[in-house]
Amino acid sequence: MTYGTDGGTPPPAVRHSGAAGGGRLMAISDLHIRYAENREIVERLRPGSDADWLLIAGDIGEFAADVEWALRVLSERFAQVVWAPGNHELWTPPEDPVQLRGVRRYEHLVEICRGLGVLTPEDPFPVWEGPGGPCVIAPLFVLYDYSFRPAGAYDKEAALALAEKAGVVCTDEYFLHPDPYPTRDDWCRARLAFTEARLAAVPAELPTVLVNHFPLVREPTRVLRHPEFALWCGTEATADWPTRFRAASVVYGHLHIPRLLSWEGVPHQEVSLGYPREWRRRAAPPGRPVQILPPVHQRPERQPAPVSGEDRGEGAGRA
Repeated sequence: MTYGTDGGTPPPAVRHSGAAGGGRLMAISDLHIRYAENREIVERLRPGSDADWLLIAGDIGEFAADVEWALRVLSERFAQVVWAPGNHELWTPPEDPVQLRGVRRYEHLVEICRGLGVLTPEDPFPVWEGPGGPCVIAPLFVLYDYSFRPAGAYDKEAALALAEKAGVVCTDEYFLHPDPYPTRDDWCRARLAFTEARLAAVPAELPTVLVNHFPLVREPTRVLRHPEFALWCGTEATADWPTRFRAASVVYGHLHIPRLLSWEGVPHQEVSLGYPREWRRRAAPPGRPVQILPPVHQRPERQPAPVSGEDRGEGAGRA
């Protein structure tokens, strides 16, 4: 049973791991292991040391068995794995033997994680006490509420109509069921209330690393080739969370545009692997986790340039 959906008492705000010393806090997302090439990348993925942690910001795959396989492999290699769900894990594809929908599917994945020792948004936030710490690692499950709307759309219905006219319809509309909530945005609102209360309970002296599949601010979506796709990319309700909750870093995926962006003084790191047709275009070797802590001195983008090479938002089935 998950705290965020059963109306029960929230878990303690944080828990100290007791593991200090070496190691690095690494992050990756959007492994999409239904692609054989991506599955091979996961099979080869190794930590730099036995003390490394790995943050996974969603979209391991669509089938529950694939998610379990990847988490089992990686949890056996890294000192600690922390997972936040993506939209693909929440899909109920007709070919998946596990036909759970909505909240029940999410709870099923949380139980898989607990059996493997993987931390989730339903557990006390762990404290990273290695280099760059102490820092609270906060895996989040916050959906979207269609508030990242295109210009001229003043409500959800108008925004969806504009997206459909542009040929951009996220596959979530067919496979991501919000049961028992009436809509995905209703589910999002429930998760926002639960998550905001948990973050507010984190001791004020501790910084955080916020890990969510979707970006927490709208700015990363400005470079999408099809701006209508931003509808399925987050919520305006989290815009102040990085500063309000003392984020040393925000980790996200979903867009398949890996980069570092500074927004209001906070680094936002997109850590996705993406689809093979996307990562083959990049100069960097695919599947290398990004180091979050200790901080790596990089020059983040402040005024991002338009992106022309990525596929996000190119119509139904590509999200």
